[in-house]
Amino acid sequence: MLSQFLPVFFTMFIVIDPIGLVPLYIGLSSRVEPERKKRIIRSAVCISFGVLLGFILLGKHILALLGIEVGSFFIAGGIMLFIVSMEMLFGKPNQSKVSSREQSGAPGGEEDGQSMAVFPLAIPMLAGPGSITAIILYTGSAGDTKETGSITMMVMLILALLIIMAIVWIALRASELILRILGKTGVSVLERIMGLLLSGLSVQFVYDGIVRLGLIPGLS
Repeated sequence: MLSQFLPVFFTMFIVIDPIGLVPLYIGLSSRVEPERKKRIIRSAVCISFGVLLGFILLGKHILALLGIEVGSFFIAGGIMLFIVSMEMLFGKPNQSKVSSREQSGAPGGEEDGQSMAVFPLAIPMLAGPGSITAIILYTGSAGDTKETGSITMMVMLILALLIIMAIVWIALRASELILRILGKTGVSVLERIMGLLLSGLSVQFVYDGIVRLGLIPGLS
């Protein structure tokens, strides 16, 4: 069970990237009062968890509804995650989550401060294309085996998500301390290491998709 859980956890951790969110969050919340920051972080974590939980429960049904073969989505998802990994490797981890135009329009007023919890923090910085793609990939891969495997995968994804969201909450609450300890260079080094790992996982997803479509025989 642990050997199955760890790849799921690390994939979701790398894609959501709690440490990489720290400098982005500091920039977005620079004009927000400390007490309001706590409410924003709590709201962002709860909203993003709810969105991703919905995809965990409905991911394979979405594929079935759209008539998408699991193998096809493995290839598309692998390419998507590879793009995310390249952005991380080249120091642009935010581009696949939130554009510079969206960042510049980030809220700053009293009411806007709370809406920042929804956009861009919860969506798309936490519950973004990368994390949603990874969830559908895992739920889809378990859905074509047997029902017990599908339920087990859902439980592992939910557990991984709970742990990661707890880490996100801690990282954002201690964002200024983390940035002081690691510095921008330290955060950048971690980004690149995680990007390298994600690139390998994304290529594996593409390979698995090709095998599932029967285009090449799988390795025994």
